Amino acid sequence: MYDPIMRGAERGFLGRLRDDLLARARGTTLEIGAGTGANITRYTTVDRLVLTEPEPAMAARLRRRLPAATVPVDVEEASGEALPFPDGSFDTVVSTLVLCSVGDPAAVLAEVRRVLRPGGSYLFLEHGGSDDERLARWQRRLDPIWKRLAGGCHLSRSAPRMLAEAGFTISDLDVHEPKRTGPMKPFRVGTAA
Repeated sequence: MYDPIMRGAERGFLGRLRDDLLARARGTTLEIGAGTGANITRYTTVDRLVLTEPEPAMAARLRRRLPAATVPVDVEEASGEALPFPDGSFDTVVSTLVLCSVGDPAAVLAEVRRVLRPGGSYLFLEHGGSDDERLARWQRRLDPIWKRLAGGCHLSRSAPRMLAEAGFTISDLDVHEPKRTGPMKPFRVGTAA
C-alpha cells in the first residue's frame, strides 16, 4: 500500500525534497530504511550505494527497482539499529522518512554515527514533531492510532531533537509545511555530522 498512498506526494513536493537532499550525497553512501526504493534513481553523485531495508516485502520491491539505478548498488536486509558494517565505512548516510517509524531512534542514530567516516555527512528528510504546540498536541493524541495505520510511524517525533540528543550537530536545516499533509508536518530536510 505504501507506493500507491505516497504516489501524489512523490510526484510533487516530496519528490522535490528528495532530489534536493540526495544531490548532496557523496562517495560511498549508505541509505538506511530504503523502503521500496523511492530514492534509487535520485543518486547520481555517489561512487557506491548500499541500501538497507529490514522488511522483506519492502526489500523485494526495492530489488525490483535496482535496474533503474545509475550507480553501483548493494542491498542488505538489515535494521538501522544493528548495521552490519565496520566503523567509519561511509562518507554519507541517508534516511528519508525513517526516524518516525524505527523501534529505537536513539540506537539507529548511534549506528549512523558509528558507520560514518570522520568528516562524513548524515543527510535526512524526516517529518513530524511540530514546534507549533497546538499541532504537537494533536500529533501526540493521534500517535497511538497513526502508528497502527501507518506501519509504526510516529507523528510526534522531532528529528532535530533526536539528532541533538544523539550528539549530532545540524549544519543546515530547511523546514517545509505543505498544505495537504495534515498532521504529518513539518517536513525537515538537513545535513548533520
